[in-house]
Amino acid sequence: MATATPTLAEVIFPEQANHNFSRILGDLKRSNLSITNRLRSIQHDASFVESVADALQLPLVANERCGSWYIDPARKTASAYFKSTDGHTGQWKFSTRRINLHLLGVAGEHNGCIIVDSTRRGKRHPDALSKTIPTWCAVLNRALFPDIPSSHTLHVPPNAVSDSEASQISARLPDFVESFRSLKIDLAPLRAQLKKPLRPFWITQDDALDLAFSEDFHPVVCCTSSRRVTGTELGEGGYIQGAGDDTENWALGLTAQIWWKHKDELVSTPESDLPELIERLVAEEGPAGDSAGQVRRVAPGIYVGTLEAADAQLAISGTCVVSLLPKTTPQDSWVKSPSHMEVGLGKNKAASRLLRDALPRICEFASRFLCETKPDEEGTVPEKRFVILCGSGKDLSVGVALALYCWCFDAEGNIWSASDQRESFTKTAIRVKLGHIMNTVPDANPGRATLQSVNSYLMDWRK
Repeated sequence: MATATPTLAEVIFPEQANHNFSRILGDLKRSNLSITNRLRSIQHDASFVESVADALQLPLVANERCGSWYIDPARKTASAYFKSTDGHTGQWKFSTRRINLHLLGVAGEHNGCIIVDSTRRGKRHPDALSKTIPTWCAVLNRALFPDIPSSHTLHVPPNAVSDSEASQISARLPDFVESFRSLKIDLAPLRAQLKKPLRPFWITQDDALDLAFSEDFHPVVCCTSSRRVTGTELGEGGYIQGAGDDTENWALGLTAQIWWKHKDELVSTPESDLPELIERLVAEEGPAGDSAGQVRRVAPGIYVGTLEAADAQLAISGTCVVSLLPKTTPQDSWVKSPSHMEVGLGKNKAASRLLRDALPRICEFASRFLCETKPDEEGTVPEKRFVILCGSGKDLSVGVALALYCWCFDAEGNIWSASDQRESFTKTAIRVKLGHIMNTVPDANPGRATLQSVNSYLMDWRK
């Protein structure tokens, strides 16, 4: 039988050669996206950020999650929480959960600030810098400076945002202002922090460091730390744009705090030895960082913190502690004493969902404690402190704090007595109290699933 003549493609690119080529290309991509290349790219971009701060003489603010990777902690003034998703085309939003009002004090004291973030390959600016922050500036200017209409205009980078998109965002600004005002935040102290309106500017590694600012506003400089890569990383000599983002996919538990403390050792260690080194550093430093063992007041009598703080808080007179454990436990084992509860919810989104079923018992436990008026040995009633602890001190504990703030306190901050008849909770009322918490603790980060559990419990309790 005659053998079939191979085609030209089969001669030039036989199947095995195609398979080998794909494998080699995949190996090259993985090696280029190595931990070593990521850390060296971060180090390179951090040098640029430092040069921007030196040139403009303004304080550095990290837009989390990744901004802190690019700022030396010794030079970091604050963190901000502007989401790129709030600037995605057609989904523009002014977040009443992430209002970042603590930045007003920074801008007012230093006559401006530099907010640092990065973005993925191909983009000039992240949407957080090109649209979310400009929207935030315009909304606050309209709310705080109604007598300066020239400050009410939306300013966006023309090389990243089209005139059509800018016009559509501008059309939504009046509604965004109303949503901000619905939080019922006292504007007078905020106005006192700012001497003049805010005005966003943008700077990248492609720009000259010679920005000129008017005396009529506080500049908010949106600094994209990463260099723009228009093709693939294979031709960039190991450089990775936005190397500090998506750390859950590559960092092996390494945090920005640990990176800055051990960066020389990390960048000089061979790639093959990095996983072992990172594992050791994370174990030594601990993922909680400087916040471990500390608690913070988020509302009248309500505090949040990490699980490491439990023993120290239980030793304080008039304190009740609820620890939200990263493992599931049966409900009949939760109450340890009249002032201590250990609630086993598990981890991540599953824990947030289980929170819905746990909140009735937690709120009942808190109500009994807060309504008690038993005097101490000296005949005085001690100040009540209710402390909620979780692994991060920023997610589940904040969700429970919000539930207690609504369940145990009225709109004026007074504790409901046992005989009081609570009114039905509304989304607006819950959002107002969440806004107060986020204004008090800007780095709190309750997840969507956590907040959904809180809303579900509070809004369904009468049904």
